[in-house]
Amino acid sequence: MTIQILHNPRCSISRNVLARIRDTGQEPEIVEYLKNPPTREELLGILMAMEAEPRDILRTKEPLARALGLLDPQRSDREIMDAMLANPILIERPIVMTRKGARLCRPVEKLDEIL
Repeated sequence: MTIQILHNPRCSISRNVLARIRDTGQEPEIVEYLKNPPTREELLGILMAMEAEPRDILRTKEPLARALGLLDPQRSDREIMDAMLANPILIERPIVMTRKGARLCRPVEKLDEIL
């Protein structure tokens, strides 16, 4: 399996994770998820690989998350997922997938768990 990164080139952590992958001599498949958002099936697959829930990858510091009421603990996984699919800016980054699993690489050292 090729390494894949859900990447936002404007994010310094995302750029650092990408550089760290390249430092291993590997060139990942780069998915600029703001330009090419994941489908529901792809996002569900990522969450399954991460053994995570939608709330685990919600960008809680994104003002839109608060504006949509997504920080309310009563919001369902489906509501959060629907919001992320409609507004990919709500997906935290970078998320890296390898044959060893998937991780939200915040902090950057989380990458070591799956390389």
